[in-house]
Amino acid sequence: MTKRVGILGYPLGHSISPVFQQVAFDHYSMDVKYEAWETPSDRLKDVVDGLRHADFLGANVTIPHKEAVLTMMDEMENLAREIGAVNTIVNREGKLWGYNTDAQGFLRALRKDGEFDPWGKHVIILGAGGAARAVSVAILRVGARSITIFNRTLERAQKLASTLRLLNAEAYALSWRREGLKEAISRCDLVVNCTSMGMKHSPGEGGTPLEAAIIPRGIVIFDLVYNPIETPLLMEARKAGARPIGGLPMLVYQGAASFELWTGKKAPLDVMFASAKKALHNEKA
Repeated sequence: MTKRVGILGYPLGHSISPVFQQVAFDHYSMDVKYEAWETPSDRLKDVVDGLRHADFLGANVTIPHKEAVLTMMDEMENLAREIGAVNTIVNREGKLWGYNTDAQGFLRALRKDGEFDPWGKHVIILGAGGAARAVSVAILRVGARSITIFNRTLERAQKLASTLRLLNAEAYALSWRREGLKEAISRCDLVVNCTSMGMKHSPGEGGTPLEAAIIPRGIVIFDLVYNPIETPLLMEARKAGARPIGGLPMLVYQGAASFELWTGKKAPLDVMFASAKKALHNEKA
């Protein structure tokens, strides 16, 4: 029997997860089909409940459902509970387990691809959704000194900052204004864009959350957006003399961790990266 697994989100036009995850299953000659399940919020519970059936391995979860699926899990790892967001669901004999591999994927990309150690650093987070929660908890766990969250809805930023303070973090929430951003960025070491601004096939396509004029030379700009590979924000970062990190490594690393949870096999990172890069280049062409 062919097993099924997929990605839940809305919209999903930007996603290349089905491409690089499928090659991982094919690498091991596994009878598994990885699919894209575009799921609006009003259908989310029905689709998640359907994952309990024996032919499903589970799912990846992306924007905007990472927080909403929390209450739909039977069991949850401590990290996902601490973050307050699930990006990987594993079906174990009809019980749904929730995990968060975003934190692991982010730190691996930050250290390996960005050669950046967050210990003692001042960090700005743009956005306050599920990805922002994962990134914030991840960098706190490895010793970041402070986190400042900017979000268009101040209440969401305040809620996240309050959660982080429960973890003994120095955390602040500010409304999204250019003047405030400029001042905060002048005192930070790392900016992480956890919004969908600049993402292909999204309302923010072609946009950037920051312009070169307010980005200090030498700081690290990590854009979680991976499609396109060279986002408008990364272009602005290069223009300003900052150190840019794109979202593709984090995407593949978190996907590899999901693959290992579903299969118990070591993820074939080389073929996953090659497939992901090819998919993005083909789309660009």
